[in-house]
Amino acid sequence: MSKKKKVIIVESPAKAKTIEKILGDEYKVISSKGHVRDLPQKKFGVDLNNFEPEFEIIPGKENVIESIKKEIKGKEVLLASDMDREGEAIAWHLSQIFNLKGKNRIVFTEITPNTIKKSVETPREIDIKKVNAQLARRILDRIVGYKISPLLWKIIKGAMSAGRVQSAALKIICDRERERFLFKPKEFYKVSINIKKVKANLWSINGKKIKQENITKEIAEDIKSNVKQVTLSDIVEKERKKSPPNPYITSTLQQDAATKLGFPVSKTMKIAQALYEGIDTKEGHLAFITYMRTDSTRVSEEAKQMAKEFIEKNFGKEYIGGSKKKKKNSKNVQDAHECIRPVNPEITPDIAKSLLSSDYYKLYKLIWERFMASQMKESKYKERTFIFQSEKYEFRTTYSHLIFDGFEKIYNTSSKEEEKIELEKGKTYKVSKVNIEKDTTKPPARFTEASLVKTLEAEGIGRPSTYATIISTLLARKYVKKEKKELIPTLLGFTVEDFLTKRFPEIVDKKFTALMEEELDKVESGEKEWKEVLDKFYSEFSKYLSTAQKEFYTIDYETDLPCQDCKEENYKLKIGKYGLYLNCEKCKTNKSIDNTINAVLIENKMFIAQALENHANETISENSCPKCGGHLVRKKGRYGYYFKCDNCDFTVSGYKIAQAKCPKCGSLVVMRRSKNGKTYWTCTNPDCDFMSWTEPKNEE
Repeated sequence: MSKKKKVIIVESPAKAKTIEKILGDEYKVISSKGHVRDLPQKKFGVDLNNFEPEFEIIPGKENVIESIKKEIKGKEVLLASDMDREGEAIAWHLSQIFNLKGKNRIVFTEITPNTIKKSVETPREIDIKKVNAQLARRILDRIVGYKISPLLWKIIKGAMSAGRVQSAALKIICDRERERFLFKPKEFYKVSINIKKVKANLWSINGKKIKQENITKEIAEDIKSNVKQVTLSDIVEKERKKSPPNPYITSTLQQDAATKLGFPVSKTMKIAQALYEGIDTKEGHLAFITYMRTDSTRVSEEAKQMAKEFIEKNFGKEYIGGSKKKKKNSKNVQDAHECIRPVNPEITPDIAKSLLSSDYYKLYKLIWERFMASQMKESKYKERTFIFQSEKYEFRTTYSHLIFDGFEKIYNTSSKEEEKIELEKGKTYKVSKVNIEKDTTKPPARFTEASLVKTLEAEGIGRPSTYATIISTLLARKYVKKEKKELIPTLLGFTVEDFLTKRFPEIVDKKFTALMEEELDKVESGEKEWKEVLDKFYSEFSKYLSTAQKEFYTIDYETDLPCQDCKEENYKLKIGKYGLYLNCEKCKTNKSIDNTINAVLIENKMFIAQALENHANETISENSCPKCGGHLVRKKGRYGYYFKCDNCDFTVSGYKIAQAKCPKCGSLVVMRRSKNGKTYWTCTNPDCDFMSWTEPKNEE
């Protein structure tokens, strides 16, 4: 037991280490290692007459509780768990277990000497409204999980459970897959003309602007036949300003890390948490960023001043940004957290590179550049639009010339830079070439982790702290799988979504789910009582539950797959003792089916034939995944064959993997085909230039 007179309790050992280093000898900082008390694991634990919860110490946390009890005996205690609802709830549970009263709660957005020292001098009472909001969410999730899941297990073998927010996300993913399946592609043409060095696109016909997807073959051929020369009717010049981006919030960081770095949402949050709490480096134990669960773009005055000084010193006074218009908030903004930013701008990416491992450095660089750009001046462009006119067709092209780079000094965005173009207004020019490219309209893209987070945020579903859990839960339950970054609903996922839609429509309704988030926000702000919100929800939910428990539900879907035996009828998809199976009612044969294959359910018909054909083409490579050691499975996609790890997100395109590793760098070597159909072998390491027309062999 420590002889120090004051104790601070946080939820993670890394955070404890960082804070103790700052405060020195006066304070002992200890960790609860997350939540210590929760609803029971083996029973419902909520009285539905008054919604009073029954809490118990989380199994395995008894020793943590005993250790804390000994450490705090006779000492002043401060509770410094995270500043969101979960953190407030952890502080409240600790105060209940150890009978801690009064002003003992401290919060901070960054773990720096100034912030920590200020916070210990200004403790406050626990925010019971914030605790009640977390409690209401926890009980809502317990009601849905405990009441619906047994029905799911009974009806759909293989179904894991039904989460409240995850179910709404599953429906969003399934609806997108239906939309893609029903999409009818439309043929259109891209038309442009070449005049000297300039390439101009078709803009309007007879003065009426035309959308690209409405350009027909007839229009394209008419232009090719009849447009031999055009007049430069106008050159429109204007100055355009490009605003710097807002600093990151949780959702935008998750989206950018997914699209720019290829990080799954869960990985982004794990790294961000470590950067916030503190990491052992050659310069000591350091925290790098502010709190990573936030939906606020607010920047503290102290941080603004630090950024201003850094920008002036490194780039010049003219690069310092002015007051910035605040971005319109998404449907739910939890409270006045700060944005995600570096705690010290002087720790530049170049410096961080020597302190952090590769992935940690990449995420820090993303955060640093985004924040510093947000505090800089807008960039300015001189924009020139060239307008070419024929008898009835108008063609346009726009070029930009950078006048002042502003925030793009460190946060570059691509622009079409104008070459020296010597064309005179009013002059007629010969068309040297008409470019015609046939194309078709594309279905809406499948969700990636990044685009799903963006949609969930826009719809008001979930909170910054829950996006990662929503996605990882859907993947773990095999309701959704990830292929080449795309989130694809499985046969099991569609079956579960259909059951929930028919029996519990409110649970999968995105508007209702968003409304519940708003209700929880009102609990936190004190506008509503938590039990009032729960009572209103349960009174409606219990009606659906009662009906679902009484009415018989069975699975009997039509399919598009012909019976392999009689070939006279299509199989039906049914549910049996061991899960989903295929049944031919004509010849009475049954066939097992993998419930993780891709599928699409339209009304009462499950489309699985194409997925089963693709599934049959899958083979397991003898090579192991270079990332995690898992099996590499060969699959057939829209653009040909590729290999995907069955354990992580590693994918690589290719027809075959060589037995031997790359002779230059030791990476995997795959066989690919050139445009003319000739096969070649190439290294999968983007930094290696190995290529061979013959398969590499292991040295004898």
